[in-house]
Amino acid sequence: MPQPTVSFIGLGLMGRPMCHNVLKAGFPLVVWNRTASRADSLVAAGARLAASPKEAAAAADILITIVSDPPALEEVLWGSDPKSGGAFASLKKGATYMDSSSVSPALARKIAQASAARGIGFLDAPVTGGTWGAEKGELLFMIGGEAADLEAARPVLSAMGKKIFHLGPNGAGQTIKLAMNLLLALEVDAFAEALALVTGAGFAGEKLTEVMQASMARSGVLDVKAPVMLKGDYTPSFPLRLMHKDLSLALDLGNQIGVPLPATAAARETYSSVKGSSKEDLDYAAVFKFWKK
Repeated sequence: MPQPTVSFIGLGLMGRPMCHNVLKAGFPLVVWNRTASRADSLVAAGARLAASPKEAAAAADILITIVSDPPALEEVLWGSDPKSGGAFASLKKGATYMDSSSVSPALARKIAQASAARGIGFLDAPVTGGTWGAEKGELLFMIGGEAADLEAARPVLSAMGKKIFHLGPNGAGQTIKLAMNLLLALEVDAFAEALALVTGAGFAGEKLTEVMQASMARSGVLDVKAPVMLKGDYTPSFPLRLMHKDLSLALDLGNQIGVPLPATAAARETYSSVKGSSKEDLDYAAVFKFWKK
């Protein structure tokens, strides 16, 4: 039985290495990205470059999107012209669509409703694991949707990730993803504040990390982020602009459901300050620059 054709829209820091793992697993792959040159290595490895999101979606048994934010996703799916449409208009009945962007649960449910009306299976399937996880095929997927749709997509998911969590109906994946990123953002922000206190008092930041990582304060994310913060190397693995966006989405969700998020609101202010003063694209660990002015 031939492998299903996978179409992939969005070839950024995460999307491109995810696609390489799809190819390595033997799936026929069609790709589209706004900047076509990002597909060069994939085309060289055997992927086909589509001329538009509509063309990519038309070829898909399984469509995957991973784009920067909700407006970008809506543009890809429905396009600027409702009559001509975007990728969604070209998806065939019986296809499975999964979105691995970080967007609002409300948008995930909107897509799910539109998919059900068209006979398309939909999963909100955001990821965590960073660029290194994407490259190694070791991402963690947070899934919202029907179990049958997850089983249809599981072979492709398994090519890109090592852990797949089915968390509930559509919207569940995005809700957990926003909560996860809230935690990561707060942990890095709290470490930056503690690091500023230690270095401001005249002591080496390495002393803080040495004690912290041997204590109950130990953190997996800081295994990765503390060294780059100590070096001041903020080459983006997860850009600060996207973490800022996810904090805003979390705050919006909190407002909608009546859950106050005071620590998140405070953290967003520090991320906002660094984002506003930075001319380059930086990793979210660069929140430490708030104290390095």
